[in-house]
Amino acid sequence: MTKLTRYIAFINLFALLWTAQVNGDSPRVAVASAHPLATEAGFEIIAKGGNVFDAAVAVSAALAVVEPAGSGLGGGGYWLLHRAKDHVETFIDGREKAPLAAHKAMFLDKSGKVIPNLSLNGALAAAIPGLPAGLVHLSEKYGQLTLAESLAPAIRYATNGFTITERHRRMLGSNVEVLKKDRYTSAIFLSHGSVPKSFSILKQPDLANTLKQLAESGRDGFYDGEVADKLVNGVRKAGGIWSQEDLDAYQVVERKPIKGSYQGITITSAPPSSSGGIVLLETLNILSGFDLQKIDEIIRKHLITEAMRRAYHDRALYLGDADFIDIPTQQLLSLDYAAGLRSTIRHDKALPSNYLSGDMPEQNQGTQTTHFSIIDEDDNRVAATLSINTAFGAGFAPEATGVLLNNEMDDFASLEGAMNVYGLVGAAANSIAPGKRMLSSMTPTFLETPERIAVLGTPGGSRIISMVLLGILDFAKGNNPDSWVSIPRFHHQFMPDVIEYEKAALSQDEITKLSTLGHQLKETKRNYGDMQAVQLNKLTKKLTASSDPRGVGKAWVSP
Repeated sequence: MTKLTRYIAFINLFALLWTAQVNGDSPRVAVASAHPLATEAGFEIIAKGGNVFDAAVAVSAALAVVEPAGSGLGGGGYWLLHRAKDHVETFIDGREKAPLAAHKAMFLDKSGKVIPNLSLNGALAAAIPGLPAGLVHLSEKYGQLTLAESLAPAIRYATNGFTITERHRRMLGSNVEVLKKDRYTSAIFLSHGSVPKSFSILKQPDLANTLKQLAESGRDGFYDGEVADKLVNGVRKAGGIWSQEDLDAYQVVERKPIKGSYQGITITSAPPSSSGGIVLLETLNILSGFDLQKIDEIIRKHLITEAMRRAYHDRALYLGDADFIDIPTQQLLSLDYAAGLRSTIRHDKALPSNYLSGDMPEQNQGTQTTHFSIIDEDDNRVAATLSINTAFGAGFAPEATGVLLNNEMDDFASLEGAMNVYGLVGAAANSIAPGKRMLSSMTPTFLETPERIAVLGTPGGSRIISMVLLGILDFAKGNNPDSWVSIPRFHHQFMPDVIEYEKAALSQDEITKLSTLGHQLKETKRNYGDMQAVQLNKLTKKLTASSDPRGVGKAWVSP
């Protein structure tokens, strides 16, 4: 899709939306997503009479086509929903699940050591996808339009193609060696084994056909029949362990969101299988005992870091799939527990992480996932974070499906105490087991005060939680979406014991003084995250939307 074609399409879409508003057919809506075409897909569905949940289906599916580095039908995701008419608030868990043939030692050698990259690259790294089931569930239970109507924009993008971005080309360049290992996958994304030229058009006819099967047959269009046969046969031929029984058994689950408060803000966020809501609220509970607005900026960042250190430590010890383990959620979210952790924080000295648990080796982190946020003037809303894990997932698509598979098996703890690609350590709570969901950091979140409602989230691997945390602290200052998505970021996750920071996040004086307090610091090679945020002013009904300037997304409010 060329820029001119997109411009004409967007003008036509604007006209449709304007007509719908004048005729009173639809409420005003704000959408922010990581790609302009995905945002446009959401508004196209609104213009056709869909609600925000139909729009969420359209945006999710569109992102699966136009942002294959971050999400896709071969991955999974979470959708946090609020329906205004009956105040239903729920969390759709479409996280991937380990195949039934999976076992704790599947990524270990004969001596019990982790085999490098085995949980990252190729068919064995792929868990059973949840995104297609999530789209069907969201459409059938909460939407107004048919699934086929909501998938139409994504099918069109896959069929007609779209112009790839320079960001897409850069990520291809970082993953070209993995993608070129499989002939079929290479043919989809590469040009003769190399990164395509600037302004190249990416067409995905096989993915379009898979989407059409999903549109026509619902869940069975992906998890049964022709598509399922191709998926299972392709995975097994490439050394994976999927079976038809795995696809038959996969189900999304609706869960009760995690809820808490901070300085008068009601916070609703992701429950396990995500660690996001618990770690986020535990951190905020610790910080609630400090007046961060009156503290020196250096000490403020020191205290935020120390709170993150302790909450991420608990993540490593206690969190996993709640369908398989007992999680001490009440304890972790207790204000008394937070007060105990707060009492161990000194204003004049950092606590080394190995004082909390034994030291562990450092490992590099990845950053790929995607997020979108939607709200309408009636306060129906969706925060959705979707993923295939690292950029382009496992780097493998089963032939004739167009479905690029995830490498979410790396999000399990392959060995207790070992780090995954994001540098996160895990314990037995997140060990591999058949049919188990791996722990995630995805943190789709709602914020609410008497005056404002916000919807936000971001990709970024283990740094997702800290980015949402900083956005909430900025919201607490009274700032608006443009500020939340733009603020410079810093991060600490217990292990490795280091503050990672964007160049603009810390001044040289802050770096020096934080070092004096005992912190180790490391500037990131590039800025990270791609936050998408929308807001409704409850008093004026004004809608605002913002996309992270670090990405290529689009935020828009209907006329």
